[in-house]
Amino acid sequence: MDASEVEFLAEKETVAVIPNFSLDKVYLIGGDLGPFNPGLPVVVPLWLAINLKQRQKCRIIPPEWMDVEKLEAIRDQERREETFTQMPNPYYMELTKLLLNHASDNIPKADEIRTLVKDTWDTRIAKLRLSADSFVREQEAHAKLDNLTLMEINTIGTFFTESLNHMYKLRTNLQPTEDGQSQDY
Repeated sequence: MDASEVEFLAEKETVAVIPNFSLDKVYLIGGDLGPFNPGLPVVVPLWLAINLKQRQKCRIIPPEWMDVEKLEAIRDQERREETFTQMPNPYYMELTKLLLNHASDNIPKADEIRTLVKDTWDTRIAKLRLSADSFVREQEAHAKLDNLTLMEINTIGTFFTESLNHMYKLRTNLQPTEDGQSQDY
């Protein structure tokens, strides 16, 4: 899975919007949306919120966790803990990117939020690299990485699988065969 596929999945997350138009309930395969009434919040998938925002049909209400104080607390906790802490949303990075790219005018302190999320991401990726380094150095056979998001797993996934394959090949080459000689590939 690549980054664009993870972003596609993130677009299914819901956000609240305040429409400036009227429309009865819309019936979609993924579920019913609406009704839309001017000034009354309604919850919609992110892909629709961005589409409506681009057409100047709504104002997007940022998720509750997209607040400077809450993000500072998350960043600080992530820096303190040795293990990965649970993120406020499994698509926190993608949601932040999409919302700030398409609706930064609807998000108070957008630049600070961008910086805090990037700092948190950088801290988590640094932890992930340290874990991967330790994993390879100690020649582990498996890894347990709790509280990682799909994008973070996507970032390190290829490295982990290739490392496991190389370690397997090295181990099988070092084990003696039945006649006492090592195997060559």
